[in-house]
Amino acid sequence: MGVGHPECPERLDAISDWLLATGVLDALDQRHAPAAPIADLELAHGRMHIAALRGLTESLRDDIVAGGPTHVQIDPDTSLNAHTWDAALHAAGSALAATDAVMAGELVNAFCAVRPPGHHACREKAMGFCFFNNVAVAARYALERHGLERVAIIDFDVHHGNGTEDIVAGDARILMASFFQHPFYPYGCPRSDAPNLLNVALPAYSKGDAVRAVVERDWMPRLDAFAPQMVFISAGFDAHRDDELGQMGLVEADYAWMTRRIKELAQRHAQGRLVSCLEGGYHLDALARSVEAHVRVLADV
Repeated sequence: MGVGHPECPERLDAISDWLLATGVLDALDQRHAPAAPIADLELAHGRMHIAALRGLTESLRDDIVAGGPTHVQIDPDTSLNAHTWDAALHAAGSALAATDAVMAGELVNAFCAVRPPGHHACREKAMGFCFFNNVAVAARYALERHGLERVAIIDFDVHHGNGTEDIVAGDARILMASFFQHPFYPYGCPRSDAPNLLNVALPAYSKGDAVRAVVERDWMPRLDAFAPQMVFISAGFDAHRDDELGQMGLVEADYAWMTRRIKELAQRHAQGRLVSCLEGGYHLDALARSVEAHVRVLADV
């Protein structure tokens, strides 16, 4: 998104380098992501939104050839370059391929290390570093293409997943559970009171004990009663105490604990079926260590 932007390619480099250095990567079944078909993106996004992003990309590529600008500004935080369309297709495609592999029994669960992230992308709007809502697309895909009746989306990014809420609010087949720092970005976005949403606002500087209380007191009773047949995670690691894009106080042990509780939920109700997709996390060292903690629990390594 431009020099100095926190949503940078080095994020994925930091994750892969750390997983390699710690030996975790050797224990994983690594796969490359295909591009998501447009018809599957339309499960969560309007045709005009998809067409607009593709049109902006094609126009930008022509401008670059003619010596014009290299980016199109979507909002003050989010810009599109000549490769964003392809990257966004493959990020969403990763979540779809992971869903297929887990549903087929090829994998027990999966972590999608993808950019750009997705949970701020609304049905008709790109924002907050996000273009397509990877988790929402995959959740709807599991329902529509695999015939599931109930899926859960759990979001532990420091920012409210307003895009996911916009897409799934009122869909009784999906239960969304999250915590997020409040007041914080995205400022001014309307919040739904739809009965399938369980989004808990926490104040700045909340630490692991507050988050664990939300999981046990608020999330788990509702999730167990809902009994999802598959679980999706919007895995943001920017609630880490070292991350300057948030003001919460989580550490790696908190992410491991949350992952374990969510994995146990999937084992109780969904035959272990779980797909996690990377969202935020911008302090490179903290991101890498937190992803390691997350993946170690998922993979039992």
